[in-house]
Amino acid sequence: MKKWLIILGMITCMMGLTACGAKDQDEADLMSTTDAEQLASSYIGILDSVVSAQDEETYHFLAEYRGEDAAMYDSAFESWKNAMEEIGGIKEVEGVTENTMEVMYIQGQVVPVEGTITVKLLGETHDALLEIMYEKGVATSISTNAIYSFGENMEKAALNTLLGMGTVFVVLILISMIISAFGLIPKIQAKLSQKNKDAAAKTAAVDNTIAQIIEQEELSDDLELVAVIAAAIAASEGASSTDGFVVRSIRRAGNKWQAAGRAGV
Repeated sequence: MKKWLIILGMITCMMGLTACGAKDQDEADLMSTTDAEQLASSYIGILDSVVSAQDEETYHFLAEYRGEDAAMYDSAFESWKNAMEEIGGIKEVEGVTENTMEVMYIQGQVVPVEGTITVKLLGETHDALLEIMYEKGVATSISTNAIYSFGENMEKAALNTLLGMGTVFVVLILISMIISAFGLIPKIQAKLSQKNKDAAAKTAAVDNTIAQIIEQEELSDDLELVAVIAAAIAASEGASSTDGFVVRSIRRAGNKWQAAGRAGV
């Protein structure tokens, strides 16, 4: 049923271009206002019926079958949907605002050849302009654009300006932050270097502590040896204790230990 409606719309479009007793010739001529309104109304019917039925895909294949630019119709349907969201629906077609369409009259029929037709549509919230362009007898562009007041255009321009400037400022801030971060790199390197130095110092301190412990252990062994030798010297001297002896040096001579010391008071 949808396909029959689409085909019927196309037939209506072609029938609307039939000249009523117009001249029959093969010369290019400017399309009359009446024919321009009929052509625009035919396309309006196609756009509205196809979009309302959400049957754009079917019409896409139909356009390809007829050898037309299917992508152009896809764009036309998208433009129509966006415009309808802005204008809220069509009340009526006010009239033709631009007509540069050249036509050929072939066997009593008006055939668009090349040019542009623009009609004004009165909408519920906004008005709109429907523009139809032909080249070499084929529709190359169909667009529908809502008409905004001066205040609305200025508001949109201001928002676009703010958005653009805001984007620029955000990018500049990010760039300045990145540049500022470059100054932190030497500080980070210095901290890492200091951390490595501290780690090396701690390692050296640990090594020093270990060396001291080993030295103290060796000294402890020497003190035990000194105590034994001092006790032997005290015994040989007939002393009861080693308090009066000071061992100044110990050396080995042959197989015997010899200790040099003196007795103190």
